[in-house]
Amino acid sequence: MMLALGMFVFSLNTLAYQELQRQTNWRHASSNRVNAQPALQFVGRGDDTITLPGILLPELAGQVICLDELRAMGNTGKSWSLLDGTGRLYGVFVIESLSETQTLFFQDGTARRIEFNLALKRVDDGRADLVGARDRSNSDILRTLIR
Repeated sequence: MMLALGMFVFSLNTLAYQELQRQTNWRHASSNRVNAQPALQFVGRGDDTITLPGILLPELAGQVICLDELRAMGNTGKSWSLLDGTGRLYGVFVIESLSETQTLFFQDGTARRIEFNLALKRVDDGRADLVGARDRSNSDILRTLIR
């Protein structure tokens, strides 16, 4: 297992991503001052996004139906826990977008190569109840998810 988004498992047999790109932002409010640079005040965490670009080669590894499964998950609008193969819990994420590009076709139109890009956005704000457990620490949630 490379990564699990809810019950969907990323692996060589299902859907393998080539990179995991994560961007975390922090917000700072600006207040103008006379004869001085604007003052900045930290107002909290901003967006936390993860992008998973990859290539699916159905002849060798992976299954095309996995892209449909991710689309179905995105259609629900639900949030999903994100856990990597080492047991690291990233938080709770929604599927923001999924794009695919099909190339190198067989005679019947089936793609031999599919590039995809999955964009996830964190929504839990540190709230454990969004993973299905109320008033528990991340380590307790992690132990529950790994079992």
